[in-house]
Amino acid sequence: MEWKQMAVGPVQANAGLIWNEKKEALLIDPGAEGGRIKRKIEKLELKPVAILLTHAHFDHIGAVDLIREAYNIPVYLHKFEEKWLSDASLNGSKLFPIVENIEGKPADYLIENECDMTVGSFMFSVFETPGHSPGSVSFYFKEAGIVFSGDALFAGSIGRTDLPGGNHKQLIESIHNRLLVLPEQTIVASGHGPVTTIEDEMAGNPFLNGFSL
Repeated sequence: MEWKQMAVGPVQANAGLIWNEKKEALLIDPGAEGGRIKRKIEKLELKPVAILLTHAHFDHIGAVDLIREAYNIPVYLHKFEEKWLSDASLNGSKLFPIVENIEGKPADYLIENECDMTVGSFMFSVFETPGHSPGSVSFYFKEAGIVFSGDALFAGSIGRTDLPGGNHKQLIESIHNRLLVLPEQTIVASGHGPVTTIEDEMAGNPFLNGFSL
C-alpha cells in the first residue's frame, strides 16, 4: 500500500489518502480544499471507495460532502459524534470565524466500537482514542505499518483537550493503551504537522514521557 497526506484549510489539517495496487483508495479526514483533494486523486489515478473520519471537528470534515458526492462513496464516523457533521456548534465551525458554518449530511455508517474493519478490499483496525473529542478514533493499517491518529497524537505533542467533550486524562490513557502498544516502527500520520513514529514518541514526547497510568 501507498499513502500520502495533504495539509488543507486555514488550520492546515492533514487529509490522508491510502491506496492499494488496484488504485482503490480510502480518504481520511478531507477537511477542506475539496477541489485540490480531487485533483490529487485524479493525478494519482485513484478510485476512492470510502471516507474515514478520525473525528468530526470542522477542520477534518469541511470537504466531506463535496468528495462524497463527487465519487458517490460512504462516510464512516464514530457514533459518539453522529450529529456533529450537521451541527455547526458541535463540530466547532460556529466557534471559529475563519471558516463558514459546516452543516452537512450525516455519516452513512457509524462505528460503534473497536474492531477490525473491511471496507472494499481494505482491512484495518479501528481503535477508540477519545480525549481530544468523545468519538475520536485511530485507523491502523498493519500491512502498511501506519496509523492515522487524527488529533490524538502528534509529533512531540498531543491533541488539545479544552474543546467541548475533551478530557486530558482520557486522551493520555488512549495514547498509552491504544497507540504506544503498536510496533515501535509504526508510522504515525497525525491530524496536523509532520509524521512521526511510535518509537520517537515513546522516547521524546514531553507530554507522555514519564507519565504513569
